[in-house]
Amino acid sequence: MRSAPTILHLDMDAFFAAVEQAAKPSLRGKPVIVGGLGPRGVVATASYEARVHGVHSAMAMAHARRLCPNAAYLVPRFTVYRQISDIVMELLSRLSPLVEPLSLDEAFVDLEAGGIGDDPRAVGERLRADIRAATGLTGSVGLAGSKLLAKIASEQAKPDGLVLIEPGTERGLLAPMQVRTLPGVGPATAEHLRRAGIATVGEVVEAGEAELVRLLGKAHGAHVHGMALGIDERPVVADREHKSISVEDTFDVDLTDRVRVRLEVDRLADRCVRRLRSAGRSGRTIVLKVRRYDFTTLTRSETLRAPTDDLAVVRETAARLLEAVDTTGGVRLLGVGVAGLADFTQEDLFAQAAEREESAADEEAGPSEEEAAPSAGSAVEPGRAERRWVPGQDVRHTEYGAGWVQGSGVGRVTVRFEEPGSAGPGRVRTFAVADPDLEPSEPLPLVSAEPPGPPPRQLSPASVPKSRSGGGSGSGPDSAGPLMP
Repeated sequence: MRSAPTILHLDMDAFFAAVEQAAKPSLRGKPVIVGGLGPRGVVATASYEARVHGVHSAMAMAHARRLCPNAAYLVPRFTVYRQISDIVMELLSRLSPLVEPLSLDEAFVDLEAGGIGDDPRAVGERLRADIRAATGLTGSVGLAGSKLLAKIASEQAKPDGLVLIEPGTERGLLAPMQVRTLPGVGPATAEHLRRAGIATVGEVVEAGEAELVRLLGKAHGAHVHGMALGIDERPVVADREHKSISVEDTFDVDLTDRVRVRLEVDRLADRCVRRLRSAGRSGRTIVLKVRRYDFTTLTRSETLRAPTDDLAVVRETAARLLEAVDTTGGVRLLGVGVAGLADFTQEDLFAQAAEREESAADEEAGPSEEEAAPSAGSAVEPGRAERRWVPGQDVRHTEYGAGWVQGSGVGRVTVRFEEPGSAGPGRVRTFAVADPDLEPSEPLPLVSAEPPGPPPRQLSPASVPKSRSGGGSGSGPDSAGPLMP
């Protein structure tokens, strides 16, 4: 535990939904829900306007529609989110060499390692201002002497605020919180503690370490008790090691055709290899995940003699694993992953030749389904990917310019023509789905300005904004963060 609040936790506010509101003026101030739009879809992120209706991340999309029927329901645009995440992470890297990303929209920063320790509050406020200037979005900042408390502080700061927890105030702050606040306490552990009459962090402390060890075991019990006391010595670690890379899709309707199942496994293998290569990694173990119609989930794996990032090898191995799985009753989810990651591959000239052929075929087919329309579980007819329009998709019309898809069906597609910098909602037009003047397009930047230059190491207190700064026990509405694939 540090004697100064030099660990910073940044959490962007309702990130996916906030990006969509910033990109689409007509959605600002209105409920927006991002996720899978099929009957088995799940909410990835809900805007604060949707959360007041009870919608939250990880909720079934069908339930969200019942709670908030008038919200805008959009597919995720991960390419855009990654671009904005890169800008935010670059701003964080200017503060310190030790930045630990947790997801696209969340990270820890060790300010002490960056030589910043005298005025962490000013640094946090400057960071929030820089993020707003560079992306048009808001983020909440927590500052404390440990990672545990910094994350709790950022939750209290939401939305669009900053909370600093002064060292020495940890015990009083943690005591009334639920045990699920502590890292390592999941639903099963919380239920076990509840049955023993322990519901809050303060009650964990009162129970004592010996009782926690008796209930949870030596290692886990000691860990939970230490966290309840505010003791968290975990360092900020840059370049977190990934143990595996995987992709999966849930299908709107169970797949019963064996040929279709095989085609979906091939498609998932393609996406998995693209992610593997973009991360500069390879792996030895190929994993296939199959969830059947009765919700039973089977996982099959095969370990190769050497690491690979070869598309043909991953495809063939996944297909071989599929042969050992009975799918006759129907399949509701498929996944392909690569584990046992390494930084090198066992080169194979024949496999590389096949890979080049696959890459050429991919280029002719155009952008991947994930990039063009990341709606899980919906297959696109060969040769018609460019005519499939999904809500939230970026488009451009030769006459009306840039816009986004509001909806489509019965051979028609409705588009709202507006840009991030538009003064107000744009006009709406409807076209035939095959209209040659309407094409998918690249997303427009949220702001036109370049990211601000490196911030000074120290700021004068007079230059610090006063908005929503909090003390050690500041408060703010709780926020459920986005669920990540």
